[in-house]
Amino acid sequence: MNQLLKLSSRNIALSAVFAALYYALSLVSPYVPAVGLPELTIKLEALIASVFGLVLGPYLGALAAFLGAFVTWTLPPSSASPFGAPFLLSPPINAFVVGLIFYRKWKWAFAVFGLLIVAFLFLPPSQPIAEHYIVPVAVLWDKVIALFLILPSIWLAKKSSNPKYVPILFFLIAFVGNQADNMWGADIFAVPFVYEGVFGILDIGEVRLAFLVSPFIYPAIRLIQAVVATVIAVPLMRALRDTQWLVQEKSIIAQEK
Repeated sequence: MNQLLKLSSRNIALSAVFAALYYALSLVSPYVPAVGLPELTIKLEALIASVFGLVLGPYLGALAAFLGAFVTWTLPPSSASPFGAPFLLSPPINAFVVGLIFYRKWKWAFAVFGLLIVAFLFLPPSQPIAEHYIVPVAVLWDKVIALFLILPSIWLAKKSSNPKYVPILFFLIAFVGNQADNMWGADIFAVPFVYEGVFGILDIGEVRLAFLVSPFIYPAIRLIQAVVATVIAVPLMRALRDTQWLVQEKSIIAQEK
């Protein structure tokens, strides 16, 4: 955690550069409307947060992702729309989880992601769970798969001396990070203050329906985001190897060297 506590001028500059990159990507990347919620869009530029976690580590990566998301939300075309405010922590969580996995703190990543998953079971759309169990099943099935993909990611890292395994490793980690991003979005939308106050949905049945209408579309989007993040990360991480741009900590790739 020392990289977070010691915000040197270099670290501040790195965070600012990556935050600016996030905003620049937001101006050119497409977005996907959330099914059943026309006020909300899925920002595809958020996938770059996975790369932030790989390059900057969990703490600086999360900071840069938050700054980028906040600037993107504040400036046009978003112009501080209230519908986007509850989801500002989604990209930082992506970067945080990816950074924890990549820099040998995967147990913490597993715990953070696991807590986000469990939290949904206690939120109003899932309650009473004996009656509405289909809602958490629809929301969580892919998140649980992503959570346990952390384990083969660590195993695969041991084979990363073979270059052909590196893209698979980055893809798995990026998919986990993007699913953690999605899990925060599901959790925060399931909070009454958000769905009643921000979105103005007074009927809990409508909220449950919003979670049920497309249990397979969002995982497909996360897969696409992970593929794009991998395409960016593989050459970028190769180019930045042994430079001052990368966090100066041993990654899971380095552990067998």
